[in-house]
Amino acid sequence: MDYTVHLDTALQRLHDEGRYRTFIDIERRKDAFPHAVWTRPDGAKKNITVWCGNDYLGMGQHPVVLNAMHEALDATGAGSGGTRNISGTTVYHNALEAELADLHGKEAALLFTSAYIANDATLSTLPILFPGLHIISDALNHASMIQGIRHGNCPKHIFRHNDLDHLREILEGLPADAPKVIAFESIYSMDGDFGPIKEVCDLADEFGALTYIDEVHAVGMYGPRGAGVAEQLGLMDRIDIINGTLGKAFGVMGGYIAASAKMVDAVRSYAPGFIFTTSIPPVVAAGAAASVRHLKTDQSLRDIHQDRARVLKARLKGMGLPIIDHGSHIVPVIVGDPVHTKIISDKLLEDHGVYVQPINFPTVPRGTERLRFTPSPVHTPRMIDDLVRAMDGLWSHCALSRQELSA
Repeated sequence: MDYTVHLDTALQRLHDEGRYRTFIDIERRKDAFPHAVWTRPDGAKKNITVWCGNDYLGMGQHPVVLNAMHEALDATGAGSGGTRNISGTTVYHNALEAELADLHGKEAALLFTSAYIANDATLSTLPILFPGLHIISDALNHASMIQGIRHGNCPKHIFRHNDLDHLREILEGLPADAPKVIAFESIYSMDGDFGPIKEVCDLADEFGALTYIDEVHAVGMYGPRGAGVAEQLGLMDRIDIINGTLGKAFGVMGGYIAASAKMVDAVRSYAPGFIFTTSIPPVVAAGAAASVRHLKTDQSLRDIHQDRARVLKARLKGMGLPIIDHGSHIVPVIVGDPVHTKIISDKLLEDHGVYVQPINFPTVPRGTERLRFTPSPVHTPRMIDDLVRAMDGLWSHCALSRQELSA
């Protein structure tokens, strides 16, 4: 067996389809985000503006966060020293979990190294806790949720994206006395659309199911205290398990679940993804706690964020570019071809100093390849002007079609 030949074939297939992924060397600069420095392949440096980051509110540069991390670093050093069960639980971890439980109005919260691990570990553990469990999952759920459900080795059922009739049909076909979990998201990151939270909760009540919601693209940004879309809609008390991240709007790293004290205790006690993983460093927990605490009261940052997203979408629509607008902060521009998507991405970076990664299959369906812009409160009107002008020229350069504007 020539293993190298197989590797070459697999990689060449990605190149041939125009969806081989490349990483660029970026150096974020303190107090300068969304500006950064790109080290080109020839070693030259170029100043760029990051337009595809998930540090949605710029909290990764916020003085409140940095000061908390400096203090914790000086007090504790670098690492946590072990798993939560073996020396890896500190006052910083406990304080952060208390902040998160309070944020979501739950009895308890549990930290993981990432929201991916939180989803995988929790969803794969629920079938252990509830023998005979059926998990009903939205078709567009994140890969981490899909992975967790697979690892749970329990009956799973996929309902068409946001299709409540199909969800009801599945629930009606399951044994009435079987334990059930409906897993879905509040904001789906590729199209920026919202999950029908109230309606899903209504169905869960009707059929005796638990609800599991992924709020990773909403925490910090939606709701009066930044707890997410469920808080914004006044529905947090109807969600049994909330998954969130500390690596996006909160600007640091890590993931978590918030739920009842018994649910958290059971997951803590049974989930291998929690039990056998070194905990996040105290310095990270301190920064995340400071960020969560700050965003509970900083509504102005959320308002500016939404305003920047509205302005960018309006400007791109005004040029006839095919964007998807579901009213969230995510701005996908559909190119529809992997080669052109890569060309535009490359030229934005090289000629205009604008960094946005192409998003291709399998992240999105073939024919819907896109550029996904994530405006933040620290993207200025001037930056928006520069981006819009660059996109206008490159769209024409690639001879891509534009949408007609309604009168």
